[in-house]
Amino acid sequence: MSARYGRVLLKLSGEALMGEQQFGIDPAVTTQIAKEIAEIQGLGIQTAIVIGGGNLFRGLAASAKGMDRATADYMGMLATVINGLALQDALEHAGVPTRVVTAIEMRAVAEPFIRRRAIRHMEKGRVVLFAAGTGNPYFTTDTAAALRAMEMKADVILKGTKVDGIYTADPMIHKDATKFESISYIKVLEQGLKVMDATAISLCMDNKLPIVVFNLRTPGNMRRAVLGETVGTTVTA
Repeated sequence: MSARYGRVLLKLSGEALMGEQQFGIDPAVTTQIAKEIAEIQGLGIQTAIVIGGGNLFRGLAASAKGMDRATADYMGMLATVINGLALQDALEHAGVPTRVVTAIEMRAVAEPFIRRRAIRHMEKGRVVLFAAGTGNPYFTTDTAAALRAMEMKADVILKGTKVDGIYTADPMIHKDATKFESISYIKVLEQGLKVMDATAISLCMDNKLPIVVFNLRTPGNMRRAVLGETVGTTVTA
């Protein structure tokens, strides 16, 4: 089967690595995610990943309790590096060559972000894991995902979540919430739907970059998404 997308950017929340735990990284879950990524990499798809840090530290939550926002955000960025290294390890155990690339320089553990070098890694069949967000406070990892997707000339952002798409309300709380098969960027913004933050959605809208929101916990969903099968919800113009 031929894939619909040649180059994808996968956005993972830090919480995706927690599994059923309240905190931290569940090695079994990390291994499962790595296997799914290895599967799409095996189809010849160039893959980049942006990962969050909410399983270890939430900058917004800390700043709400009085910590300086910029300091809290930098701490959150460092949490994403820890997650990036954990996922790199799992991917390499699955036989996938991986590079962790950080927006904040820390050469002992990862490469600094250089756009052309990152693209070259992808062309050589390596998974590129972008950590430390954009390197700037006040920006979320959602915005980092949109930014890196543009810079890498990705065909799509795949956003792995706990639910199987975008709903009119939180389906975990509202049992009568209905799911959108597809939705426009404008509607997402107007209705304040919790897909990605407004900055990220606006960036994708300006550059006509589609977003596919799918359930990461369903095995095989990632593969189905890259093959262009109907999975989750697609956000387009």
